[in-house]
Amino acid sequence: MPSRHPSQPLPMRRRLLGSLFSGAALVGLNAATAAAAPKPAAEPPDPSAPEELLALARLRNYKSRRSSSWDRSGGNNDSVPIEPGQSATLLDVTGAGAVTHIWVTINSQDRMHLKNLVLRAWWDGEATPSVEVPIGDFFGLGLGEYFVYQSELLAVAPIKALNAYFPMPFSTAARIAVANQGAIRTDSFYFAVDYIALPSLPEGLGRFHAQYRQAAPCTGWNNDWTNEYSPEINGRKNLDGRDNYVFLEAEGKGHFVGVAHAVEQNQDQWFGEGDDMIFIDGDTRPTINGTGTEDYYNGAWDFGLQAFAYAHNGAPLVVDPERMGGRYCLYRWHTESPVAFEKSIRVTIEHGHANHRSDNFYSTAYWYQTEPHAVFPVLPAPADRIPRVFAVGAAGAVPVAEKH
Repeated sequence: MPSRHPSQPLPMRRRLLGSLFSGAALVGLNAATAAAAPKPAAEPPDPSAPEELLALARLRNYKSRRSSSWDRSGGNNDSVPIEPGQSATLLDVTGAGAVTHIWVTINSQDRMHLKNLVLRAWWDGEATPSVEVPIGDFFGLGLGEYFVYQSELLAVAPIKALNAYFPMPFSTAARIAVANQGAIRTDSFYFAVDYIALPSLPEGLGRFHAQYRQAAPCTGWNNDWTNEYSPEINGRKNLDGRDNYVFLEAEGKGHFVGVAHAVEQNQDQWFGEGDDMIFIDGDTRPTINGTGTEDYYNGAWDFGLQAFAYAHNGAPLVVDPERMGGRYCLYRWHTESPVAFEKSIRVTIEHGHANHRSDNFYSTAYWYQTEPHAVFPVLPAPADRIPRVFAVGAAGAVPVAEKH
């Protein structure tokens, strides 16, 4: 990806004029042939309405259910406390069905409760969880602070209402819990888990997974630079993804649906020259190779240094961009075409061009697959999950005016 702040207009994309003209000629040929041929008898109109037009009206055969923190006495104490070292169960059911929505809001004196509370989920009696993520990171709040945003699969509503809309099927059992790994009591944990109960689960459904990873800092190969667009950095090659930050490594058959990614800058200038690289079914070179971090998140040019949140992509938190201590929260959902794999997948991204930078990355990958899943990385200790700036050398603080 070129520099984030070009002085010249963007070049026009090349157009496939040959194909366009060939197509136009073919259309013209077909039109001439059709004019010469006798017209067939008109077919009667199809009396049925498109399925999508009537989908919402189609009657359902499942049973709607909810597990929530409502006050069983009938009073208004509709939450549960979670002591340090203890867990709260959000859902524990048997039979077939699917979780369709999770809502949570939290009252805690722990300033970093979004990092210290850990969400876990088990499907069909498995021994290890398919979901293991600090609760803030699971809902896209990867730096331990709240902000409001909306997307297709995650949303945070005013003022601290966390929502997830991933379908999470199970055939025999489902259990969801939250553990308090901090040192301070969670005074009030409110929750609602909406799910449907079914006689049996249809065939061909993967199980939902979410996995947390971090590198604080991602260690770059060069800590002695002042301009990340200098030839010795821009000329560095990375064709095999070595030392890339890893969002996900999974084994089995499934599909990757997206990632929530938080960044805290340890160095000045634009952190996002790194390309996304996805390796599928054992490929040693990227099966899918991107052009830059903001490009992967379907933005451009460092997002114009501003926050945004759309259905499939967003950077809903952008604070002090391109400065040491700058903070970003990003997401990308591949719901238009989940990235499928038959045997394995490795989803990675560079930290700076060819991994020259040393910023802090925190991420949650979301995917579906057959069971059993590969062993998850050990969750970092609570103190290590707390974002902070590290002294890593290279580009230090420079006035904003010198950057543009």
